Amino acid sequence: MTLPPFLDQVLKDTPALRRAFLVGGCVRDSLLGKPVKDFDVEVFGVDYPELVAGLKRWGRVDLVGKSFGVAKLSGPDREQFDFSIARRDSKTAPGHKGFSIDLDPSLEPKDAAARRDYTVNALMFDPRSGEVLDFFGGQRDLAAGILRHTSDAFTEDPLRVLRGMQFASRFGLVGAPETLALCRSIRHTHSELPPERLREEWFKWASRSVKPSLGLRFLAESGWIENYPELEAMMRTPQDPEWHPEGDVFIHTGHCLDALVGLEEWQTAHETGRIVLSLAVLLHDVGKPQVTHEAERHGRIRIVSPGHEEVGVSIAERFFNRLGLPNVLRDRVPPLIRNHMVCHTNWSSHAVRRLARRLEPENIADLCTVMTADHMGRPPKPAIVPEGVVELLQRAHELQVKDSSPKPVLLGRHLLELGWKPGEAMGEMLKTAFEAQLDGAFHDVDGAVAWVKAK
Repeated sequence: MTLPPFLDQVLKDTPALRRAFLVGGCVRDSLLGKPVKDFDVEVFGVDYPELVAGLKRWGRVDLVGKSFGVAKLSGPDREQFDFSIARRDSKTAPGHKGFSIDLDPSLEPKDAAARRDYTVNALMFDPRSGEVLDFFGGQRDLAAGILRHTSDAFTEDPLRVLRGMQFASRFGLVGAPETLALCRSIRHTHSELPPERLREEWFKWASRSVKPSLGLRFLAESGWIENYPELEAMMRTPQDPEWHPEGDVFIHTGHCLDALVGLEEWQTAHETGRIVLSLAVLLHDVGKPQVTHEAERHGRIRIVSPGHEEVGVSIAERFFNRLGLPNVLRDRVPPLIRNHMVCHTNWSSHAVRRLARRLEPENIADLCTVMTADHMGRPPKPAIVPEGVVELLQRAHELQVKDSSPKPVLLGRHLLELGWKPGEAMGEMLKTAFEAQLDGAFHDVDGAVAWVKAK
């Protein structure tokens, strides 16, 4: 592992850190060849005051987690590094926070590593010898793509199951059978977790995954999908094999999500944008279980799901409520679900403008990303961008509504200049004018004024 020069010097030249090790995600990510952003250091053999005193000679030290034995050192380039005293955790009450924290400088590294959730997160790195300390086979599991619990204390913190969901997706891992069995044994403890902790893990899944379907697989195999009935209902909901040869709605959704994270539009989006797109694709067919049935179409019996996009919006709201989704996201996902079936060809100008308006606060560009992922999630059918999406994007670009909805050309001040008085009649005229604008009656202020005069 290559350390920042400042951190390397601190670790090697500070007596209080003679038994300090890099721990957790930074070791895992380094072994995977991924860039390391956060360096966490666990310190043995000294107490908290000794740790703080040793760090202060290097710069500012913030006691951000004194009760947890954590101190944050700021480097010369504004980077920050977390140092923590080895500790013991004792379960004292239900839930994620029901622990008693006891700082224990005499604790040995193996005992400290045993309190971590998964073997791939229990690795340590000795900056002096360059050795990886691996007490529980984490390197082996990482190489084999296995997510395995470190000890039976795993069941004391239910949040570890959802952490497993997002780890599986982010690092291409599958749950070990014995770990999945432990998860199933505590699936009833989901209710102990507050919405903000659920949301945090789901957001990591939505914004950092390399294969999101593995997280859904972990959720299903651990039994925890029963805590998300909106998703569980998609399992074994059939689809017409001619259009969906890949299988049921749940399988299709996994393929769509994997296709999504491979798209440049998702990869280059900021974190909030990736979360919106991932949640929209996760829930785009969530209405199908309620409306799917067999019906005769063109002389043969088919599996159909009419109106599932509209039904899915209200079902998605239940999922949002469970996570306590903030309004900035709650407002953006439903329009993408509601409109994900609009893909067709021969787009007229007014149809494109009205679609952009319906999507607000979302936009046509993001809708096209969702529709592309939906189309690509049907292996072994070719993973191509639908012709209708290509045409829609082109028309939206030409009409300057690809990334935002149309804005009214005619404003109140224009009507005032024409002699109109403020009031209900002016408001109605502005609404009528905007509808006419969407239909292409005019495109600029002069045209709008001429249109009003002609009324």
